[in-house]
Amino acid sequence: MVYKGIYHLFYQYNPKGAVWGNIVWAHSTSTDLVNWTPHAVAIYPSQPSDINGCWSGSATILPGGKPAILYTGIDPKNSQVQNLAVPKNLSDPYLTEWIKSPKNPLMQPTAQNQINASSFRDPTTAWLGPDKKWRVIIGSKINRQGLAVLYKSKDFVNWVESPTPLHSAKDNGMWECPDFYPVLVTGQNGVDAFLNGPSVKHVLKISLDDTKHEYYTIGSYDRVKDIYTPDKGSVESDSGLRYDYGKYYASKTFFDGVKNRRILMGWMNESSIAADDIKKGWAGVHAIPRKIWLAKSGKQLIQWPVAEIEKQRANHVSLPSKLLKGGSVIEISGVAAAQADVDISFKISDFEKAEVLKPSWTNPQLLCSQKGASVKGSLGPFGLLVLASKNLKENTAVFFRIFKGQNKYVVLMCSDQSRSSLNQDNDKTTYGAFLNVDPLHQKLSLRSLIDHSIVESFGGGGKACITARVYPTLAINNDAHLYVFNNGSKAVKIAKLDAWSMKTAKIN
Repeated sequence: MVYKGIYHLFYQYNPKGAVWGNIVWAHSTSTDLVNWTPHAVAIYPSQPSDINGCWSGSATILPGGKPAILYTGIDPKNSQVQNLAVPKNLSDPYLTEWIKSPKNPLMQPTAQNQINASSFRDPTTAWLGPDKKWRVIIGSKINRQGLAVLYKSKDFVNWVESPTPLHSAKDNGMWECPDFYPVLVTGQNGVDAFLNGPSVKHVLKISLDDTKHEYYTIGSYDRVKDIYTPDKGSVESDSGLRYDYGKYYASKTFFDGVKNRRILMGWMNESSIAADDIKKGWAGVHAIPRKIWLAKSGKQLIQWPVAEIEKQRANHVSLPSKLLKGGSVIEISGVAAAQADVDISFKISDFEKAEVLKPSWTNPQLLCSQKGASVKGSLGPFGLLVLASKNLKENTAVFFRIFKGQNKYVVLMCSDQSRSSLNQDNDKTTYGAFLNVDPLHQKLSLRSLIDHSIVESFGGGGKACITARVYPTLAINNDAHLYVFNNGSKAVKIAKLDAWSMKTAKIN
């Protein structure tokens, strides 16, 4: 959230180790979303309603600019209940002290409401309805049906469950970390959660506990009936639209009223085993904040790293337009490859020999796994080899393939971690997404932000994003290299390439 011009990030944290447990709300602040100052833990177990853990939740800015936090606590029976905390001192822009409501818990499973006590968590940012009542949704499930349980309140303290959920979907399992917000139909500006009407659509994002993937739908919100309806054709599972097709979970957006934009924050879990996490002393990182808005088509969201990250750029290197023949590997030297920002676009002119996309090839992740960077094709694989060792024994390949579909050319974007590390204990899953770009009439762009164990890639100007976590053993620090490659038989043109070393952000 933003308070008095300062960004506040609250996050789940174990102060006692690099494994899950002892969960509290850690707290950091920033003036630019890049450099962060840590503060004392904001919320920790101290009441019966949270004595066994202070789990996830959200901040809401109440009228008059007063922040309030709703969060899930674990009570003595290990039931999941919802609690309220407010700042102790509103004149403190850093909000370093928080007071819990003596009326906690404000929402809880009972024999009457039949809510699953082990599946009732992660309240969203609240919003005001036309009746001046606050609304909030909380993730839950009944058997295999995922639910967004809706509560209403006049005063933000006394909450009443709505007779129907805001939305539900079959065979989803538990809905974690739901997020519900409006997006403008036109333009890239963000709007506050209160806005509704013909100028906006609504987004419902779900984190699926079963698969640890997220998905979102775009639809309409009936403010009177308090019902959200996804647009026709929406896929309500993780085979539908996702913010990110890699390691990215438990995300949360907020409206940045300072710059009129909606910001997406997300957590990237580890690819290393717990023993290695304990050895290095930390686990889990936050992705670079992303600006998020509705695409012109109205059918998906666009994400892009916040502009502030560009202030970290140094040592600019550019490559003139050049033909990249089949089998080529070109090193991009002059940048610190372990900490870099790379933006490249490709132009394809000869589509005649494009591989035919079989009707059964509907799962992009599976297709990327079967057709990794080492599998020669016609138009592709072409893209970047990042965090690569000099001999290419280690590399993470982020690339495109172009297939001939039934009535159009289909672009597959992949992030291939199969050769990312010689350490066989690491998770080296390959990720993939179909990219909604017409390569006949548009350049194919790829931007990758590289930060030692993190590769965040944005295809088609942010139409598809894939985040990878990798731990090379050779391609570390100054021994990391960056290459452009084409392992297809057909040449492709590098229309433009810009790369920068990235300065280290201050985070503690």
